Amino acid sequence: MTDIAGRAGVSLATVDRVINRRKGVKERTRQQVLEAALELGFLGADEMVRFRDRREANIVFLLPAGTNPYLRDLGDHLRQRVALREEGSPRVRCFFIEGFNATALAEAIQRNADWADGIAFFAIDHPAVREAVAEVAAAGVRLVTVVSDLGHSGCDAYVGHENRSVGRTAGLLIGRFIAEREGAVALVAGSRHYRAHSEREAGFLSIQEEMFPHLRLVGMHEGHDDSGQNYRHTIALLDQNPDLRGIYNVGGSSGGVARALAERGRSDVALIGHGLTKDTRNALVEGVMDAVFHTDPETLIDRAIGAICQPERQVLPMKLEIVFRENLP
Repeated sequence: MTDIAGRAGVSLATVDRVINRRKGVKERTRQQVLEAALELGFLGADEMVRFRDRREANIVFLLPAGTNPYLRDLGDHLRQRVALREEGSPRVRCFFIEGFNATALAEAIQRNADWADGIAFFAIDHPAVREAVAEVAAAGVRLVTVVSDLGHSGCDAYVGHENRSVGRTAGLLIGRFIAEREGAVALVAGSRHYRAHSEREAGFLSIQEEMFPHLRLVGMHEGHDDSGQNYRHTIALLDQNPDLRGIYNVGGSSGGVARALAERGRSDVALIGHGLTKDTRNALVEGVMDAVFHTDPETLIDRAIGAICQPERQVLPMKLEIVFRENLP
């Protein structure tokens, strides 16, 4: 085993993990060790077959806890995967972490690294999370961000939309819906600590300045993806801005925004949000909401698992699905 370590250029501990089929070794390193073991005669060709057939991966999904209907729906899909798991497929676990709490997320990443070969998580762009990612990645655990990415990190892949482009698309649609009318447009978010939310905000602001300078932008309101908070923020926006023409909710729980508009009889306010769920579907049907940007949960889960189980696979941003009342699936 010492000879194998020398030929592969790795530590003796790494060789021990590969030979005993333990987790914590990157795929490229594992292959180097196996090739060295074959060349030195430590393993025969028949034994190599067993080693090349990797065991099923242990995968953990970490999602924000709270009342966001889309994330709850995503969790339901993951629980179905666990209940219906077939032999030979990855072993999946899903945990909900206190939303908007970077320390809780960092601790969850470190805690689950002992069991997981790969961790898929909804990232909070914070130093504590980046440090946890660096530590866990160095131990050979694959890390994939979903929906919201992590800047300058050691993650292996990101599965989600190109969020600045999404924000620009929302700005374009709201500008077209409003047409030549002057007035105010507002943004509602979960939290700027989510890179996805800040990037969508930046994209929205950029296209408004370029194409719709006649519209007045009012400040971002953070509703923490909570329907009740979003409802109260929207009521305040309507009271403070009688000429409000449009709202873009860059986060979740758009049902609260729609409820406030319906109560005030403001169907003239264009509303765009994220996640096709029961509340947003009803808002589209009732004409209170104009468009929903959606990410199919099953596709998101498949791509995240694929990025963990197939290291050579390049994961591209997901195609943006825009749902209107007339094309509801």
